[in-house]
Amino acid sequence: MAGAQLIGRLFMNTTRPVNARPAPPPTCVGIHTRPSSMTIDAWMPSEIEAISPLVDQLMRMIEGSRCVEGNEFGVELALREVLSNAVIHGNEKDAQKLVEIHCRCERGKGVLLTVKDQGKGFDPNTVRDALDSEGLNADHGRGIHLVKRMMDEVSFESGGTEVQMRKRPAPDARTESQANN
Repeated sequence: MAGAQLIGRLFMNTTRPVNARPAPPPTCVGIHTRPSSMTIDAWMPSEIEAISPLVDQLMRMIEGSRCVEGNEFGVELALREVLSNAVIHGNEKDAQKLVEIHCRCERGKGVLLTVKDQGKGFDPNTVRDALDSEGLNADHGRGIHLVKRMMDEVSFESGGTEVQMRKRPAPDARTESQANN
């Protein structure tokens, strides 16, 4: 199946409840594939409803590339959290602002995800510790801690408007994947 056909099928297979307002479709800028790697550039409007369709589509591609075998759940959870933060805190739900996503998958080596918003940014050093007594009792503020627990590497760039995350495959999956290639 040609790359464009596969992408078209992936983007059309999103499900939603019957009475739900249709989510704005994520827009795919470009997909570049090689035998052992794939790069995806996409963007979405700053609307909560746009997160799930985009994450579902990206995860199908990430899972299909077998780049983080055994660690898909952590990648999906971190991606949802970072996109939510970009929409709510970064772009303040301004639908005129976009969230950019860059994804690079390398089979057996992992995935690098970059999420960039158009907000004012933040200083990650001023974020409250989610595990201190105040943080544990708060009804929010655990997202960055969760992302750091799920991913192998997390960094905040461009004055806090960009998050870079890396996840490697589970050790057993990496060995098995490399043996199959």
